[in-house]
Amino acid sequence: MDHLEALEAQSVYILREAYREFKQLVMLWSIGKDSTVLLWLARKAFFGHVPIPLLHIDTSYKVPAMIEYRDKLALEWHLNMIYGQNVEALKNKQTFPDGNVTRLQCCASLKSEALKHTLNGDWTRWGLNHNTGTYVPRTDNEPYTGVIVGVRADEEGSRSKERYFSPRDEHNDWDVGDQPPELWNQFKTDFAPGTHLRIHPLLDWTELNIWEYIERENIPIIDLYFDKGTGKRYRSLGCYPCTLPVDSTATNVSEIIEELVSGKFANIAERSGREQDKEDGHGLETLRRDGYM
Repeated sequence: MDHLEALEAQSVYILREAYREFKQLVMLWSIGKDSTVLLWLARKAFFGHVPIPLLHIDTSYKVPAMIEYRDKLALEWHLNMIYGQNVEALKNKQTFPDGNVTRLQCCASLKSEALKHTLNGDWTRWGLNHNTGTYVPRTDNEPYTGVIVGVRADEEGSRSKERYFSPRDEHNDWDVGDQPPELWNQFKTDFAPGTHLRIHPLLDWTELNIWEYIERENIPIIDLYFDKGTGKRYRSLGCYPCTLPVDSTATNVSEIIEELVSGKFANIAERSGREQDKEDGHGLETLRRDGYM
């Protein structure tokens, strides 16, 4: 196998192990390149069908094209698509764009809290009706105890501390120092009752691997990653008030790969355009300890 085939095989193995071992599974889909590759791998793992519901946390501040892309693909691929949202925070304008909280507080509320309560089942889940193409409140409220996430160890410092099977407590909080060893492809999947699991099939992939795989598999990626004549494109996608594009003239996947191979971004963090990461010096780890993706 070449390096992409080896990565693919490992990720497919992790997805199948997760599906075998954990019953209340959900897969997070942020609409970005990594989680879309993860979704593609899930379709491979289960022969074109994704037997795991897809969950998107909608902050209401995503670029509209991201929501259009999400729903188009969900309908085409017959996905069990769900979204969750912090309705009260949005209603009361407790957001950074409204000027009432900091960026980190906004992320904690619209992302971490929304994720936590949607997973627990005590906030409304909206599901895609494939007949009408619209979202309706779901009646199921059973907690999801296993969450499949498309994070990579190389993307950001706190993510390098993860495991393929990473436990959280019953409140979804992450104890960085209490992670099981994973040696020689031996994975711990037997956890105490009440443990919440994050599962990371892309953990050993790099940004370059992701784009190489997208090119090889011809995966349909949202075009926000490409320059449309402005000399700028997004390298990492988030909420539009807190996410800045990078200087780049790459108009397709091959040109993005060329930039990465050339070292154009060698000393620039992939999430450098995410302003919330910079707010307290270690913003993302602060958020992720409290359940952020």
